[in-house]
Amino acid sequence: MTDAAPRLHALVEQLLGVPLPVRVRAWDGSQAGPPDAPTLVVRNRRALRRLLFKPGELGLARAWVAGDLEIEGDVYAALELLSGLIWERGEDARTLAQAVRDPQFRTAVRGLFGLAGPPLPPAPPLEEVRRAGHLHTRRTDRRAISHHYDVGNDFYEIVLGPSMVYSCAYWPDPGATLEEAQRDKLELVCRKLALTPDQRLLDVGCGWGSLAIHAAGEHGARVVGVTLSQEQAAYARKRVADAGLTDRVEIRVQDYRDVSDGPYDAISSIGMAEHVGAERYLGYASELYALLTPGGRLLNHQIARRPHGDESAYHVDEFIDAYVFPDGELAPVGTTVTQLERAGFEVRDVESIREHYGLTLRHWVARLEADWKRAARLAGPGRARVWRLYMAASALGFERNRIGVNQVLAVRTPESGSSGLPLRSRIWN
Repeated sequence: MTDAAPRLHALVEQLLGVPLPVRVRAWDGSQAGPPDAPTLVVRNRRALRRLLFKPGELGLARAWVAGDLEIEGDVYAALELLSGLIWERGEDARTLAQAVRDPQFRTAVRGLFGLAGPPLPPAPPLEEVRRAGHLHTRRTDRRAISHHYDVGNDFYEIVLGPSMVYSCAYWPDPGATLEEAQRDKLELVCRKLALTPDQRLLDVGCGWGSLAIHAAGEHGARVVGVTLSQEQAAYARKRVADAGLTDRVEIRVQDYRDVSDGPYDAISSIGMAEHVGAERYLGYASELYALLTPGGRLLNHQIARRPHGDESAYHVDEFIDAYVFPDGELAPVGTTVTQLERAGFEVRDVESIREHYGLTLRHWVARLEADWKRAARLAGPGRARVWRLYMAASALGFERNRIGVNQVLAVRTPESGSSGLPLRSRIWN
């Protein structure tokens, strides 16, 4: 019989208590649901077992990464439709305690187990991080960074393009190229830091060296870039040499906590602070403060979550934590500003560039999809699926204001009280 999709569609709607807005195609070829909607392809019964034994976001992620689930059609449209069922049901959603007392709920679960086959929980995909030890030690941070960034420089070249900048671009308009927007972001950072020839810049989490090369080549700065990724460092050093900047740029494999050759005139931290963690954040801010000369500037570019509940709490996303950024934590921008101020900084400017990240991520997804076969061969099919899902979902998160990204400019203001900033603070010079 070829009735798996109609049965599955009906049981899921019974379980959720709302219509399922996507079409479903099951392993037996059957289909059910709105004919013009994106299609959720359930390739095998194992997908159901993953969802039943780990309900919610992590079960869906495991099925997606393993290739048990796929989306046909517009991935953004599908995620938008599914997000209302998975991530945004809020207080209207039935709690598990309420649901298990509902006879219809129990009937639906029994029906799904009947469809799912042998009642054995599948092993998680190999791409899932197995955590061990305390968070944010030097060893666990190295392991977390290696998991995300040591995927292969060739893979990142596909996604990021020639700029090799793995953070939010700064778009002059939606029709600009990714390269133009990334160059504008690098220039914006340098202008906010007011870099002048021979000033010392510490680039914390320097990635593949793009900001270091721009700061040295365009502004004459002397740059030290630190990263925990061996692959990034090797790639960045080659780029520095190719640009003829080895006398001005040094790339180190080094933890920011081990940098001891201050003072620096400026510090950039672009897309790195999300990895620091709640318990370590004040220490991170204090370390950077100590490395700056009086009057020196910090540009802290960081993703933030929207406040809800305890605004000082940090948030960990199950899928992101297990497959993308192990041990990463997001806090509201107000928490970040408070921690920087507690460390001694004077915060002078906060600029939200949330919409810019949505545009950036859509460009990255388009690049990945355009060269999908090669990307899957380089990183492995599971890892490529992780990147496609997290980037597409993140694009929607920024566009829908579920998450944001902010550039915080802070100064180690000297005792004289002179910050060195212009009276009109958005005139960056």
